[in-house]
Amino acid sequence: MSDEFDVIVIGAGPPGENAAGRCADGGLSVAIVEERLVGGECSFFGCIPSKTLIRPGDVLAAARRVPGASEAINGPIDVEAAFAQRDYMTSNFTDVTQTPWLESEGIELVRGHGRLAGERAVEVELSDGTGARGLTARSAVVMACGSSALMPPIEGLAEARPWDNVDITSAKELPRRLIVLGGGAIGAEMAQCFKRLGSEEVAVIEGAGRLLAREEPFAGDEVRAAFEEEGITVLTNVRCKAVHRRAADGPVVAMLDDGREIIGDEILVAVGRRPRTGDIGLETVGLRDTAGKDLLVDERLRVSGANGWLYAVGDCNGLALLTHMGKYQGRLCGDVILGKDVRDLADHGAVPRVTFTDPQVAAVGLTEGQAREEGLDVRVVSYGTGNVAGAYTRGNGIKGTSQIVVDQSRRIIVGATFTGPDVQELLHSATIAVVGQVTLDTLWHAVPSFPTVSEVWLRLLEGYEL
Repeated sequence: MSDEFDVIVIGAGPPGENAAGRCADGGLSVAIVEERLVGGECSFFGCIPSKTLIRPGDVLAAARRVPGASEAINGPIDVEAAFAQRDYMTSNFTDVTQTPWLESEGIELVRGHGRLAGERAVEVELSDGTGARGLTARSAVVMACGSSALMPPIEGLAEARPWDNVDITSAKELPRRLIVLGGGAIGAEMAQCFKRLGSEEVAVIEGAGRLLAREEPFAGDEVRAAFEEEGITVLTNVRCKAVHRRAADGPVVAMLDDGREIIGDEILVAVGRRPRTGDIGLETVGLRDTAGKDLLVDERLRVSGANGWLYAVGDCNGLALLTHMGKYQGRLCGDVILGKDVRDLADHGAVPRVTFTDPQVAAVGLTEGQAREEGLDVRVVSYGTGNVAGAYTRGNGIKGTSQIVVDQSRRIIVGATFTGPDVQELLHSATIAVVGQVTLDTLWHAVPSFPTVSEVWLRLLEGYEL
C-alpha cells in the first residue's frame, strides 16, 4: 500500500509534533511515523518524569529554609507516592493522552520504524509485524528521530547492565548505592534527585575538572558544594576505566584511572547523547550514511545535500539537545515548508538552558569564555542572587550568583547565568534581552518589581555602571 501526503515526519517527539502541527495548521496533509511512544523521550524518559521526581526534594529543601515551615516537616519522602506521581505524569508510560491531539489535527500516525526509500519516499516497518508500508511526500520529509544515551567504550560496562536516562526515570525501586558517570545536566540532576529520594550513597564521577563543564565555572563549583553538603561524593578530573558486577544480581564496581574503586548497586551512564541517525536510509538519496552522527542543516533546517526537500529538527541535527529548542526548530521548519521567509536565529548564540539541581543553574547565550573566544570585548558583572530583599523573604540561607556578560562595544548582554533556588523563572527575561539585543540604556527602564528576586537585574545594571 502506498500513501501520499504533503509532508512526512519521522519521529513523534516534541520537535516532530511541532513540525507536523505547524504544517497541518497551514492546510497540508501530514503523516507522522513513530516506532516508540508519541511524545518522545522528553515526555516519558526525560524532562517530565525527571522533574516530577526532583520536585519532592526541592519542596522539602525550600520548606527547610523557612522558619515555621521547617518545623512542620516530619519523616522522609514517600518514595512510592513520588513514583506513583511520576507514573501519573507519564500515563503509566503509555501515549494514550498524546495521540488524541494528532487526531484532532488530522495528522495520520503510522507506528513503526521509518527510513528513507528514495527522494521524498519513506518506508515504514510496521510495529504490529504486518510488514512494511510505503509513504510518499509531495513536499517534504522531516527527520525528527531524536537521540539516545551514549555508552562509552569502557571495559565491562555493557555487561554490567548500566542504567541510562530511560532506566533511571522509570525506576521502580531506589538503589541503596548509586554511581553516576558524568557530571553534566542529566547526571547532576539524577544524582541529587535520588539522594534526596533516599539513596544512602551517591557518587558522581566526572572526567572534566568540574561539574557542568559547559557552564560558567562558578555554577559547577556551587553545585558541587551543595552536593557535598548533602553527602553526595563528587569526583572530578578522574575517569572510569573498567566496570564489573560481582554477581548476576550483585553490586557493581567502577574502577577509576587513579586506582580507586567505587561500589554501587546501580550505575547510571550520563556522559552524553548520540543521534538516532543509524538505519534511516540516507544512502537511498545519495547522502553519506552518518550513523550516530548529526544531520547537518542550514539556517532553514534543511539537510545539507538534499536539494531542499529533507529537513532535520531536534536532537538529530546536534544544534541544541534541549526539548524547547527542538520545539522551536519544529515550528520554524513547518513555517519554512509553508513558504514563509524565516531563519533559525536562536540556535546560534541565544540558547536558554536550565539544570534543575539545587541550586538551579539557568543560563542563556554565551559564557564569558565563549564570548572572549569569539573576539568580543566583554565585561562581566556578578551579584549575589540571595542578596536582594525578595530572596530574603523566601527563607534563610538563599545563595547563588547572578552574572551578565556584556559586549561593551554594543552595550548589550550576550550571555547571562543565574544560580540559586527557582532561578529558572529569571531566565526568560535574560533570553529576551539577549535575543532582542536590548541595550543596557533601555534595560534601565525595565523596572523589576519589589520584593522579588528579579531585583538582581537592577543590581547587575548598577554594577556595570560603577
